[in-house]
Amino acid sequence: MNMICRDCPRRCGAERGEKKRGGVCVSPSLPVVVRAAPHYGEEPCISGSRGSGTVFFTGCNLKCVFCQNREISRGQGGRTVTVPELRDILLRLRDQGVHNINLVTPSHFIRPIAEALSGLELGIPVVWNSSGYESVESLKMLEGLVQIYMPDFKYAKRDLAKRYSAAEDYPEVARAAIKEMFRQTGPFQLDDEGLLRSGVLIRHLILPRQDLNAMDAIDFAAEEFPRGSVLFSLMCQYTPMPGLERFPELMERVDPEMNERLCAYMQKVGLEYGYWQEAEAATGEMIPDFDLTGL
Repeated sequence: MNMICRDCPRRCGAERGEKKRGGVCVSPSLPVVVRAAPHYGEEPCISGSRGSGTVFFTGCNLKCVFCQNREISRGQGGRTVTVPELRDILLRLRDQGVHNINLVTPSHFIRPIAEALSGLELGIPVVWNSSGYESVESLKMLEGLVQIYMPDFKYAKRDLAKRYSAAEDYPEVARAAIKEMFRQTGPFQLDDEGLLRSGVLIRHLILPRQDLNAMDAIDFAAEEFPRGSVLFSLMCQYTPMPGLERFPELMERVDPEMNERLCAYMQKVGLEYGYWQEAEAATGEMIPDFDLTGL
C-alpha cells in the first residue's frame, strides 16, 4: 500500500510505496540499505575500539550540493529490506561486537525504522545519525527507541541553507529538532571507557569562507543547552566534490587558520566537551565502499 508522506519538514506529500519511489528523498516506503558493517570514522566516543555498527541508507530529504555521500544520497543503489530483515541486520551487527548501532541518514525511513526498533532488545545504544532537518512530530516516534542523537547543524544562516540545500527554513527547523532530541535523552552520559551511552552530539561541518555560519552554530550549542550537557564536534573535513562549478566558493578547502580560530572560539564560549579536527582531516579516506557489505 502506498503512503502520502509528510514526515519530514518538506511535507511534500509524495506518494511512496514498497516499490514506488517519490519525494525529494526519491525513496520508497521501505528502507533501502547500501551497507551494514563496523565503521571507525566517527568520533572516538562512537567508534571506540570495536567500531560503530553502521547502517547506511540511500536517499536524503536535504541533498546538499556538496554532499560527500552523493553516490547514495541521491537514491541510487542499495537493497530494499522489510522491517523483519532490518531487525536481522541490526542483530547481526550487534553480534559482531560493535559498540552501538549507527543509523546514517535515516530520517526519510523513520516509520519502518521505529517499527524495527520497537521491542528489539539490542543491549547497546542506537545512534540516530542525521542531517538535523527533521520534524519534531516525527522525532517523537523514536522516543525510548534511540539513546544517542548525532545531528548535523549545517546552517545557522538561512541564505546558505537556501543556496546549498533548497531548505531556507533549515536553521529554525534544525534548532527545534535538536532541542527535541535533547528533551528525549537529557545530558550526555559516557561509560567508564569514554564511550557515549546516551545524549546528543551536535556536528558542524565548516564550509569554505563561512566562519560566521560556524560561529553561530557554536553559539547555538553553547547558549541553548546547559553547560556540559551536550557534545559538539567541529569538523574540518570538507572536501570539494565534482560538479560544483556553479558554486565556485565550494571548490576551495577550509583555510587552516580559520579552522584554528573556530576551535579557539569553541573553547572561548565554553564548549569544552567535544571534538575538533585538524586541517589534515580533509580527505575522502573515511568514506566507505557502498557495495552492499553486510546485506
